[in-house]
Amino acid sequence: MNRTNPTPTMKDVAAEAGVALGTVSKVVNGLPVGESYRVRVEEAIKKLNYQVNSYAQGLKLNKTRTVALLIPNTTEPFYGSLVHHINISLLKRQYRMLLCCTDLHGGLEQEYVNMVQQNKVDGIIGLTYDPNLKVDAGTPYVSIDRSAGPGVPCVASDNFAGGQLAAEKLADLGCRKVAFLRTGSSLANEPNKRKAGFENGCLSRKLSYEMKIISDGEPYEEFDRFLISHMRDGKLEFDGLFCVTDSLAYYVLKVLRRLGLRVPEDVQVIGFDGIRHLGFHDYVCSTIVQPVEEIAEMCVTLLLQENMPVKPPLVCLPVAYAYGGTTAEGREGDAPLSRQ
Repeated sequence: MNRTNPTPTMKDVAAEAGVALGTVSKVVNGLPVGESYRVRVEEAIKKLNYQVNSYAQGLKLNKTRTVALLIPNTTEPFYGSLVHHINISLLKRQYRMLLCCTDLHGGLEQEYVNMVQQNKVDGIIGLTYDPNLKVDAGTPYVSIDRSAGPGVPCVASDNFAGGQLAAEKLADLGCRKVAFLRTGSSLANEPNKRKAGFENGCLSRKLSYEMKIISDGEPYEEFDRFLISHMRDGKLEFDGLFCVTDSLAYYVLKVLRRLGLRVPEDVQVIGFDGIRHLGFHDYVCSTIVQPVEEIAEMCVTLLLQENMPVKPPLVCLPVAYAYGGTTAEGREGDAPLSRQ
C-alpha cells in the first residue's frame, strides 16, 4: 500500500491478495469467482480495512442504492413505525434510506422530490399530501395511502374493512348508539374509506350513529365540544366511539375521563392504527391494527422489482382487531381478545 496515501484502494487489495484487479472488482460487486480467489480477496479487504466507495460504485452501475422516503413526520407513532420498517426492508436489500420529513407541507414535498431526483436516488416511496406532486417518469415511485396517478402503485391497508370491523365489534360488545370521530385531509385517499366502512357496519348491525369530522389543522377542542354537547345528566348519549386514529383515541380518552366517564364501563372506544406504548408494549387502546411491517415490505418490493411487467395500481393489505383495554370484552374476568 502506498504509505503517502493511507486509504487503501482496490489496487492495494489486488496486490495484497495476489490476484488481478478485475477479480477484486467481481468480489466487491458480488459477481461469481473461484472460491479460493474470493477467500483471498475477502481476507485482504479485512486486513487492509478497505472500504467500498458505494457512491463511485453506484455511478458506474448507474445506481446509488439509495431510496428516498417522504413522510409527514416521525413524531406520530404510526409514521415512526413505518419509517422503521421501511428502513429495515431496504437494509435487507443493501439499500440506504434518505428520509425526508415534509411536515404536511405540499410545497416542501415537491422540493424534496426535486432534490432527491438530482441526487439520483433509485426510487421514491411517499406518503404525501400534494395532489399535484410531480415525479419524473424515469424515477420509480410507490405511494402510500394515496393514488398518485396511472402507473404509480399505491400500498394501503383495507381501510373500508377496518371501519366496518370497528362498527361490528362495537355492536357485538353491546353498543347501541355510537359516534365516528375523524380528523384528516380532505384529499381523496384510502384512509377516507374508514368512514364509509364504519357507516356500512352501522347500517348492517342497525346501530344508531353520528359523525364529528374536522380537517387537519383544526383544534382538537372541537371534539371536546362535540362530546360535551351530547352529555345528559352526567352521562354520554353514546356508548361506543370509533376514532379514526389511535392518536385521536388517546386524546378522546383523556376528554372522557375529565368528564367523569369510565372506559369501557360507560363508553367503549376503538381506534385505528395499532399503536403500542413505547413501540412494543400494550396497545394504547382497543384498535384496528394496520400491518405496518407488511406495508413497508410491499412498498420496497414494488419499488425495486424491475422484472414486474405491470405493477398493480392498488395493493390493499388486511387489517385485524386487537384488544387494548378500552372495550368491554376484558371485563368480569373474561379473557381479552388479542386478535380477531
